[in-house]
Amino acid sequence: MKHLTPKQAYEFLQSNPDALFIDCRSEMEYLFVGHPVGALHVSWNDGPDWEVNPHFVGQVKKLAGTDHASRPIVLICRSGNRSAEAGEALEKAGFKHVYNVTHGFEGDLDEKHHRSTKNGWRFEGLPWEQC
Repeated sequence: MKHLTPKQAYEFLQSNPDALFIDCRSEMEYLFVGHPVGALHVSWNDGPDWEVNPHFVGQVKKLAGTDHASRPIVLICRSGNRSAEAGEALEKAGFKHVYNVTHGFEGDLDEKHHRSTKNGWRFEGLPWEQC
């Protein structure tokens, strides 16, 4: 798996229109915190029990289509940790071009335990929307 900063991921997505951009945060995060423009939602894990979604790989395969093994997949979560785990699962399932967005959508915590103040997709001013 390759790791891209948010800006690198944005540039990669712009130059690779066939890439699939997956936001793997919870449904509530995706809907209420916001998400990158163009990102499709497939939860890696979700409440109330926060167990790993047993259908994650299958759902991504369905979105990726018949060329799922060779299609680039870019994953983003809140801070880059869940998306790295999800990327490992995709690689084990045969995906060959998996990219993780480091620092994720909201970025690392600052000294006051706030996000989006140090790094991440929103901090970098990249396109995002809220439902």
